[in-house]
Amino acid sequence: MAYPSIKIKPKRIESLSRRHPWIFSGALHSPSQEMEDGDVVEVVGPGKKVLATGHYSNGSIAVRVLAFGQVQVDGAFYKDRLQNALELRRRLELVDSAETNGFRLVHGEGDQLPGLVIDIYKDVAVIQAHSHGMQRDAVFIEDALREVFDGKLRQVVLKSAENANERSEFDGESTVDILENGHAFRVNYHTGQKTGFFLDQRDNRELLGKFAKGKRILNAFSYSGGFSVYALKAGAEEVHSLDSSQKAIDLVEENIQLNGLSTDNHKCITADALGYLHSDEAREANYDIVVLDPPAFAKHRSARHRAIQAYKRINRDAFKLLKPGGILFTFSCSQVVTPDLFYNTVAAASIEAGRHIRVLHQMSQPADHPVSIFHPEGSYLKGLVLSID
Repeated sequence: MAYPSIKIKPKRIESLSRRHPWIFSGALHSPSQEMEDGDVVEVVGPGKKVLATGHYSNGSIAVRVLAFGQVQVDGAFYKDRLQNALELRRRLELVDSAETNGFRLVHGEGDQLPGLVIDIYKDVAVIQAHSHGMQRDAVFIEDALREVFDGKLRQVVLKSAENANERSEFDGESTVDILENGHAFRVNYHTGQKTGFFLDQRDNRELLGKFAKGKRILNAFSYSGGFSVYALKAGAEEVHSLDSSQKAIDLVEENIQLNGLSTDNHKCITADALGYLHSDEAREANYDIVVLDPPAFAKHRSARHRAIQAYKRINRDAFKLLKPGGILFTFSCSQVVTPDLFYNTVAAASIEAGRHIRVLHQMSQPADHPVSIFHPEGSYLKGLVLSID
């Protein structure tokens, strides 16, 4: 199949050698023919040589590159990419694991499929298409998924803005129970946030377990209670799960029950986290460990300053309420907040709180959320484990 072509400006050809998977509109001449969002296009240089193939978008990111060179974007293309992604997860011992059956199969640019996320929950695959091109290629992707998994997938669900994959065999179910490092979680992949569960905190939840025994712990922005379950199973004295959403709190209670844990030493708090951290109730709770895992305070650069102020405030208030020897697990999942900026913001919070802080661990996303070395923007999750004096 011949794809529409679009010319790159001569002075921008050099940038393609750096293999960044985004080509911005300013690097391209105006299309010589009409193109629609999601079209597969070929980016051509002198002599009409095809330098890249990707999905076109009428925006600042004009082309999301699927391959550097000429390729046919069809079922065979997606099967090859998905097979490669699955083999990596197999090497990471996430495929057919007795301890963990929830993992990320495709992490966008990290798996050479920009605009695509696929999470596997036991025998359910949840697709999130973040570009028109991936939405339009959903038929190819679903068929390739089923082929790569050799018929082992019970359900394939497209969960995007349009949320309309008529080919998915939705049978009325919306939940699946998974294991993560031997911990059980119920995932609602239709109404839950993102694809239904935050798989990117797997390693960091396990790390919390190593600190939790005998401790009083606050899990702020708890969502479905991942950190709470790990802490309780590791022998925490008491855990408080805090979220502003009653729906999230209901998920926490469901997961506590699913793991056969007692509710005697677990308390749910439905409240705004920013207000609670500053409250007398929080100070009187005498927490040994606080976990701050907020949603992305900034999704765009225009909101970054406001986000930094929010990160500084919640970390400052957490520093103030923790006693000497306390531990803070603090995170940012805002892509526009760089690791250095997050680190410096937390440092500023410690100055305002008047506490001496020691960094014990620097955390990131797990290996099934790989980052292309040519696309550092794919490294979005930042975390610190801090000791407070």
